[in-house]
Order: sequence, then C-alpha cells, then structure tokens
Amino acid sequence: MQNPGNINKQIYRLALPNIVSNFSIPLLGAVDTALMGRLESEVYLGAVGIGGIIFSFIYWGFGFLRMATTGLTAQAFGERDFRECGRLLLRAICIGITSTLLLFSLQWQLINLSFLLIETSPDVEHLARVYFHIRIYAAPATLCLHAFHGVFLGLQNARYPMVLTVVVNLINVVLNLVFVKLLGMKVEGVAFATVIAQYIGLFLAILLFWRHYRGLLTPLRMREVLVFSKLKRFLSIGGDIFIRTCCLVFSHAVFTAKSAALSDTILAINTILLQFINLLSYAIDGLAFAAESLIGKYKGAKDTVNLKRTIRQIFFWSFLFGAAIMLIFLLFGDQLLRLFTDQMPLIAQAKPYLLWIIVAPVINVAAYIWDGIFLGATASKALRDSAVLSTVLYLSAVYLLMPLGNHGLWGALTVLLVARGVSLTMLAPKYLF
Repeated sequence: MQNPGNINKQIYRLALPNIVSNFSIPLLGAVDTALMGRLESEVYLGAVGIGGIIFSFIYWGFGFLRMATTGLTAQAFGERDFRECGRLLLRAICIGITSTLLLFSLQWQLINLSFLLIETSPDVEHLARVYFHIRIYAAPATLCLHAFHGVFLGLQNARYPMVLTVVVNLINVVLNLVFVKLLGMKVEGVAFATVIAQYIGLFLAILLFWRHYRGLLTPLRMREVLVFSKLKRFLSIGGDIFIRTCCLVFSHAVFTAKSAALSDTILAINTILLQFINLLSYAIDGLAFAAESLIGKYKGAKDTVNLKRTIRQIFFWSFLFGAAIMLIFLLFGDQLLRLFTDQMPLIAQAKPYLLWIIVAPVINVAAYIWDGIFLGATASKALRDSAVLSTVLYLSAVYLLMPLGNHGLWGALTVLLVARGVSLTMLAPKYLF
C-alpha cells in the first residue's frame, strides 16, 4: 500500500510530461487557425475547421488504438507480464495498418458523406476537399503512432509520448509557416505540413522503442501476437471505445455543422472559440492520461486500495487545475481572441460567447478525468453507454435550444459534457471496484 504522497509523486511524474505534450497539440491548431484567420477571406478558416472535424471523426474514431493499448499494456505491466506488452504493440500496429487500407479505399465515400452531413458554402466545401485529399495520406503514420503512444503510457513512460508529440507538432508548426507564409500556399500547405510531420514522428517512435524496449519483442512469433482470444478482447474493447468516440466526435461535428448553417461568420467564430475548449481538454487530459497508466497498473496488480486513492487524488488536482484555467480565461479572454485573428469585427462578435468558455474548465473536468479512469480499467462498456446517452441528450438540447442561435448551440454543448460527467460518476461503483 502506498501513502497519498507517493501516489501524488506518480501522478506528477506521469501528468506533467502529458500536460506539456498535450499543450503542444492545441498550439498546432492555434497556429493553423491564426494563419488561416489572417488570409484575405474567412472561407480558409472555415475550410480548415471543417477539415479538422472530418479528421476528428477518422482519427478519434481510431483512437481506440491508443486507448485500448494503454489500458491493456498498463494492466499487463501491473501483472509483470512484459512479453504481453510487446505483443500488444504489434497487435495494435497490425490493426492500425489494416484500418489504413480501409481508409484509403473509402476516402471518396468518406468525404462525400461528410458534406451530406455538414452544410456549408461551396467555397468552404471545395477548400475542405483539397485539405482532406492531401491529409489522408498521413493515416498510416498517425494510426501507428497511436499504438506507440499507448504502449509507452502503459509502460508508465510519459516522457516518450511527450517527446513525440512536441517534436511532431513543432515540426508541423514550422512547416505550416514555411508553406503558408513563405511559399504562399493556403489550406494545401497546412495539409502537407501535417503529412510530413506525422511520418517524421513515426520514425522517431520506432527509434525510441527500439533503443529502450526492443527486449519486449524478442523472442516473439506472430502467432503469439495474433492469438484469436487476445485479438477478440482488444477488438471488443476497441469497438466500445470506437462507438464512444464516434458519438462524441459526431456531437462536435453537429456543433460545427450547425455553426456553418447559422453563417460563415458564426462558423469562423466558433472555430476560434473551440481552440479554447481544445486547450482545456488537452490540459486536463494530461491528468487523464496519468489516470489511465496508474489505474491500469493497479487494476492489473489487483490493488483496489491504491486504485481508489489514485482516483481521489487525480480528481483533486484536476479540479484545482481546471479552476486555474478558468481564471486565465476570465482575465485574458479578450487578449486570447486576438491571438487567433486580427479581424476586429470577428473579435467583437465573438466576445459575447466567451461566457461559455469561462465556465467550461470546471464543468468539463469530471467527463475528461472519468474517461481516463475507465480507459485504464478497460471498462469500455460504461464509456460506450455513457457516450450514447449523453449524445441523445445533446441532440435533444440542440433541437430545443437552436432557436436561441449561437448561445443555444453552446448551451447544448455544455449539456453534453455535464451528462458525460454525471453518467460516468453513477457508473463508477459498478465497473471500477
């Protein structure tokens, strides 16, 4: 049994690198938004926003490659079954490569379906299609990186995911600036930068794993990796997470689609404001990733006492962190808006909606942290059921509140996060202990 001080040290050791790496992700989105927001038309900003949502469907949908891998690897680590950790990496990579082939074969159907669901102007749609058909070629690298991130976190190593994420995003930012500012490219420059950065990241991940963990792969045979019962469990957990993630991404896609239906200006405003929400989610997810690693380890070791203690401490630090972010948004919201666009009419129209951004940090914490806890415990059915219920409530709220315009849209998004937090709190005793 460990005392709270030791639990806190483990949380710091895992959370701090995750927070650093996660902060670099919205930085990339912020640079994309700032670059497009300074071009001569708002359609470029809208196109990158729409393109980002489409890839959120794709890559968040396949996020189970990281999430399932983290929980299963952490549990194998807690059981001291290190060979299984190596098998899990190869298992996830095999599924990732198979998924990539599926994405390539269905790319035209995916983009056409996207614009059946998303209503926008012809100019925005054309540019978003250009963005999509370039960025799709990053899929093999992106999905394999999910597998490496999952294994590293499951092995209680948050430093390597930090290195990978920061390096990939810094390279992406630099290439964005080169392609857009120096070479005069527009949405195609942002897409090419992402593709190149993802493949550099995959090469670095292979080097890091081979340098420090190659012993987990030898001696291994593929028939050990492709054991039917293990694949079935991985895919069962992955299927639940896939449904959960699709529900959440669909909810955000509805938000973007309804924004576009209100006007191109509202779409541009909400694309900017969502950068605040992304900043919040990635910051809190640093603690959620720590929860995945620790909960999985204690679940594998069958250590219920430290599992419960970790949950208490993670929530304490998460709400404290959320309150600090809320204060930053309250004090510096206007200045942060100016980082994303220099169009003063757009800034003026965005200000009334900052209220929703200011209250989000404390409201959203429970949903984000429970996600990490349930993923570490591989309690995927609870995550699936919570997401489905929350999405139904969200769609109902959209229908009821849309007459209020953009405020109604933000109110419905808040309902989604509250429903997730409350439902997972109610399911915790059944699935975790």
